[in-house]
Amino acid sequence: QVQLVESGGGLVQPGGSLRLSCAASGSISSILAMGWYRRAPGKERELVAVITTRGDTNYADSVKGRFTISRDNAKKTVYLQMNSLKPEDTAVYYCNVQSLYGLAPIDSWGQGTQVTVSS
Repeated sequence: QVQLVESGGGLVQPGGSLRLSCAASGSISSILAMGWYRRAPGKERELVAVITTRGDTNYADSVKGRFTISRDNAKKTVYLQMNSLKPEDTAVYYCNVQSLYGLAPIDSWGQGTQVTVSS
């Protein structure tokens, strides 16, 4: 079993910044990819950003140029630096980790952290 602990959400004014963190622990042999998703009120969950072990990244078009995903492999932690936040970024943000335990793939989700962008 894999545990994910998220932190860093909160209330911020438009144009402000927040940094989300997600630390993984538990039954992990190797981590394949780490990412962030979000679900806004009344909308489906969507990919925000993902980063592989090699450091390859992929971003939703809506956050390109404003958000940066990074990871610390030694700490099994992924970060999401969010700048120039907009009201439409308001959502619950979920950490996702795709890992292996031996040869068994594991898809793990965090509990979610609320990000509210409002004046």
